[in-house]
Amino acid sequence: MTTPDLHVGDSPPPDVPRTLRTRRAPSDVVFRGVIRGGGVCVLVIMLFVGSFLLLRAWPALRSAGLSFLTTQAWEPDSGNFGIAAVIVGTALIALVAVCTALPLALGTSLYISEYAPRRLRSGLVTLVDLMAAVPSVVFGLWGVFFLQGHITGIAQWLSTVLGWIPLFRVDGSDPSDPLTSMTVFTSSTFIAGIVVGLMITPIMTSIMREVFMQAPLGEREGALALGSTRWGMIRSVVLPYGAGGIVGATMLGLGRALGETIAVYMIISPVFVIQWHVLQNGTSSISSLIALRYGEATPTGMAALMAAGLFLFLVTLAVNFAASAIVSRSRSGASS
Repeated sequence: MTTPDLHVGDSPPPDVPRTLRTRRAPSDVVFRGVIRGGGVCVLVIMLFVGSFLLLRAWPALRSAGLSFLTTQAWEPDSGNFGIAAVIVGTALIALVAVCTALPLALGTSLYISEYAPRRLRSGLVTLVDLMAAVPSVVFGLWGVFFLQGHITGIAQWLSTVLGWIPLFRVDGSDPSDPLTSMTVFTSSTFIAGIVVGLMITPIMTSIMREVFMQAPLGEREGALALGSTRWGMIRSVVLPYGAGGIVGATMLGLGRALGETIAVYMIISPVFVIQWHVLQNGTSSISSLIALRYGEATPTGMAALMAAGLFLFLVTLAVNFAASAIVSRSRSGASS
């Protein structure tokens, strides 16, 4: 290779970065193509689902306008319909579910990752994962025939102690009257939320457990070497490291709770008014509304149900994307 002659006063040629090329093996090319194609297919399917719901729901949305989000009644054939009541019911059921599942999932995941003997850990992990595979109808049957009959006493006690809070007040219940009917406490948001909370606990536990087990070993040993107790090490190392995973798992559980159908449908007593009292009989949710009215819906009613499904689809999508963003921005998510 020859170099150009440089004369006195001439500036040297500018530095040009050398281009590096990576020659991938055919198996790597195929693998990247399959993974990329799978991701694109998921996005395309989600786009098709959203487009289908929007297309089918457009007549109802055009007819109702913004009142679709503020109207409590559900009478599509008369033009008076909206999802205000079912939005509130869906949110309250999901809130009770998350409040039930979060301490259970956090405690279970910490025990499996930090306290359980090694010979039991794999069995506990398998057991928790198998709980996530239990069909929703099984949880619904358990909630209807077992939980509902045994938890009404707790609901009555909560209404007696916390009845001064509007959320826990029960209309038609007098704590001083021993003959008060217990049916006012059945088929409530409280019972449905507990059942859904037990359904989302395995999913949240699995995510939290994986995040906690990724906590750096050096920081664990450093905390213990400085005289920290096991709980002190968990509090100062594991929990701060897994904070993003806790929030992400909670939001993913919330997304599952918002869309739960069969178990909620079997337990609740549908009402189409905003029901703020979580311990009182009667509530509703978007998914149970669709399951309840799908078989008898007229074309107008079907369009209204599609509009409700579109709203649920968008809310669930937003919650899941927010959870993914939180996990990816956390320390544990960045390391994985």
